[in-house]
Amino acid sequence: MDANNQKWNASLYVDKHAFVYEYGEDLIRLLDVKEGEEILDIGCGTGQLTAVIKQQGAFVTGLDASQDMIEKACDLYPDIAFKVANVADFTLQTPVDAIFSNATLHWVLDYQEAAKCMYNALKPNGRLVVEFGGKGNVDMVISTLKKVLKDYGYFTNAKIQPWFFPSISAYTAVLENIGFTVTLAQLYDRPTLLADSKKGIEDWLQMFATSFFEGIPEAQVVAICKEVQNELYPFLYKNDNWYADYKRLRVIAVKL
Repeated sequence: MDANNQKWNASLYVDKHAFVYEYGEDLIRLLDVKEGEEILDIGCGTGQLTAVIKQQGAFVTGLDASQDMIEKACDLYPDIAFKVANVADFTLQTPVDAIFSNATLHWVLDYQEAAKCMYNALKPNGRLVVEFGGKGNVDMVISTLKKVLKDYGYFTNAKIQPWFFPSISAYTAVLENIGFTVTLAQLYDRPTLLADSKKGIEDWLQMFATSFFEGIPEAQVVAICKEVQNELYPFLYKNDNWYADYKRLRVIAVKL
């Protein structure tokens, strides 16, 4: 089974998972955009943060591996350049001043090649500003999903590992081995409010965990998601809302 067999629904992403880019606006402050800079937004999704970077005076390009996401981004922001590209296998004709990436790099299992590509895409003294899932991210959600998959007899599905959730030491070592100098590294808890107070976990699974459901009939997928949510109710349902147990890794590094 392909652990990267993630299917993206761009409309669902915009409608019910806006938290992905809303939380990213805080990361843009750390990017500290300068007027006229050339910036690459890796894993731009539907382009909301790319547009914020442009509004701050940069010449920005958005990259994403999903054709559906890029098509939606082009529809929403026709004045911004968007391209379909794999972060672990891309090149630029001319290097950029900075690379920004929010909630993307945990999807990249070939993370060493991704680090090389990002390093090569930067000018000397160019900076990398990224945040993504770190060690322990959605542990409760995923451990429960795997348990329920096994209960339904889907043992192969329960074994896949579609994400790279590294510790601070593991990821900073990757960057430093490529040649980056890491200037900030933080791993922090970020319980994340989900949009739908009734089906928050079910929606999250249907959006972000589709690779676990390869080959499973749709009716059983729905039942599995419902059972996972029911089992998580005592832990992740608080104050009449659903929360996902996120842990985020935030890193700033410089190519000297």
